[in-house]
Amino acid sequence: MTTRHSKDLAGKKAVVTGGTIGMGQAVVRALTDRGAEVIYTGRSENRLAEAQAALDTPLAHPIRSDATDMAAIDALGDQVADILGSIDYLFVNQGVAEFQTLEEVTEDSWDRIFDVNAKGSFFTVQRLAPLVSEGGSIVFTTVSNDQIFPGLSAYSGAKEAVAAFAKVLAAELLPRDIRVNSIAPGFILTPTMGVAELTEEQRSEFIEQGNASTPMGRGGTVEEVAAAALYLAVEATFTTGLELPVDGGFGQGIGH
Repeated sequence: MTTRHSKDLAGKKAVVTGGTIGMGQAVVRALTDRGAEVIYTGRSENRLAEAQAALDTPLAHPIRSDATDMAAIDALGDQVADILGSIDYLFVNQGVAEFQTLEEVTEDSWDRIFDVNAKGSFFTVQRLAPLVSEGGSIVFTTVSNDQIFPGLSAYSGAKEAVAAFAKVLAAELLPRDIRVNSIAPGFILTPTMGVAELTEEQRSEFIEQGNASTPMGRGGTVEEVAAAALYLAVEATFTTGLELPVDGGFGQGIGH
């Protein structure tokens, strides 16, 4: 991507929430490789430091922020305004999943998953949308939800909520010429596989199930997700209100 695009995003500015690992970090890297200046967030100081070392570029600015904390979201808006001023692209990527069956879900676990995935995403956009320049774009991360495994009811519900209000916001932000789209990843190979407190054994089992369920027969890479996210943000200038599956055919009814 760096060779093909060179530094075509030099002068552009972006925010990536949940940008310390996996898909989020890949989006940050893809942006900075193309010359954009990026603020990215995470809740863990250690992960922020590790990400900054891995990214190894002055174009990336780590900010500790908790998407479940309204005061932190407000402070993030102030920091983005101070450091970047306006922004061209906003990638709302934070998320957490927990495998829990119907009997295992508690009110606390339900609230935790909805607070990060749905509430946090919505109010992050509410706070940062005024900073998005006319002609800019917002990209949410949802999930390929057409076929799912048992135990992800809260997570799937929260991500469906994100997909729904992404479409509404696409309509609401049309007068400012801001496009709003979503990427819907399937099985993507990340350190956590998007699931909290996954053991190595569970991760291996999850990958095996994912490979078997994906028509292309493998998990996707974080770079493939980042490429799709940047396509929607940068190249797809006549596209809004779209949820783009990045799932190897997982939710597309393709025989496997």
